[in-house]
Amino acid sequence: MHVAAHLDVDVVALETDDQVTVMLAFDAPKAAPVTGQQPRVEHTVIVVLDRSGSMAGGRLDNAKQALVALVDRLDEGDRFGLVIFDDQAQALVPADRLSALGRTRVKQLIAAVHPGGSTDLSSGYLRGLQEARRVAGPAGATVLLLSDGMANAGVTDPDQLGSLARQATSDRVSTSTIGIGIGYDETILAAVAVGGQGNHAFAEHAEGTVVAVAGEIDGLLSKTVQAASVLVRPLAGVAMVTVMNDLPAVATADGVLVELGDFYAGEERRLLLEFAVPACAALGLATVAEIEVRHVGLPSLVEHVVSLPVSVNVVPADVAAGRLPSAEVSQEKLLLQVQRAKKDSEESLRYGDIAGARSQLQSAGDALASAPMSAETSAEARWFAGTLGTLEDRDEGYNLKRMRASSSRAGRGYKSRYQGGEVEE
Repeated sequence: MHVAAHLDVDVVALETDDQVTVMLAFDAPKAAPVTGQQPRVEHTVIVVLDRSGSMAGGRLDNAKQALVALVDRLDEGDRFGLVIFDDQAQALVPADRLSALGRTRVKQLIAAVHPGGSTDLSSGYLRGLQEARRVAGPAGATVLLLSDGMANAGVTDPDQLGSLARQATSDRVSTSTIGIGIGYDETILAAVAVGGQGNHAFAEHAEGTVVAVAGEIDGLLSKTVQAASVLVRPLAGVAMVTVMNDLPAVATADGVLVELGDFYAGEERRLLLEFAVPACAALGLATVAEIEVRHVGLPSLVEHVVSLPVSVNVVPADVAAGRLPSAEVSQEKLLLQVQRAKKDSEESLRYGDIAGARSQLQSAGDALASAPMSAETSAEARWFAGTLGTLEDRDEGYNLKRMRASSSRAGRGYKSRYQGGEVEE
């Protein structure tokens, strides 16, 4: 994986406190052609399917259609499992290699799934994690959670469920979520996806479930990087490091550890780190941090380590006064700022403050409009314009889910996979 560091400014003024933002750009390798000497890595996917009463009809039918298509794309050596849940969870297809399960038998079991009662999402998810941990191969496992409802039994706290997903990543188990319709709890599904280092998609219509599942499987089957992480070691008296993306980050004895998770073939991401640089007493080069990027390449399963110093030039104040921030880093900072605006407007909307939500979205849209145009800023500007146009015309649930799905993806720094966060027909 190619990693590059870009600073917004590479000079700071002598004897002056300052802030420096570093953008780490990650480019995952393309998928290597499969040969007899280098077969593709075996994949493990555990589907956790909501079969509560609200899924009856088109939602469940389309979800089952999507799962059949998923099974058709797996190799005989891949592992598959299916957990269904309503008020209770059941491992309908205990996870195993597809060759042992029998492709036809698995499809028959999927076709036989019928709607049930209430929605104990935590029961289904926990059972799915158990199956994933039990059979995870060398490349780990992916849990794919599909639901259309509000969790109304078991654990319903988003932070607790997100914590469960985060703990599972230490066992090489990632989680992605797909919300179907406008009745599901977007806060829970987004929290699980963030904690599980996966993706969260919004399928407004039942038919969109097929598209969303296909997108996740496209990524799973083309995965080229696993277990990527960034360790930031501040130096030169730097006392504060801020991770600007919406990613799991924890303090360590010597810095901050940021979990990036897995990458798909050709995927690009950006990570922004802000350093509070204390006043430097001497002119010349000062290294403010050391960054260590670790990841496991697939299908080789070889661990790679990339080390990058973060250095700035300490110059006289009159020289520093003429510095110009990097346009690329400034754009990325703007894109993350507008993601925060989405979250703020989501909170306003949740409490019925449509005027407040409109004001926050309009301010972010204006900031985008005044910035230099690029593919990313243009896509975001279209998103804001479309959302402002539907804010009062569409159901509150639709707007909330559209905001959460979009901010969840963009806040994690994805650039090439999924433009926007929803899957609509």
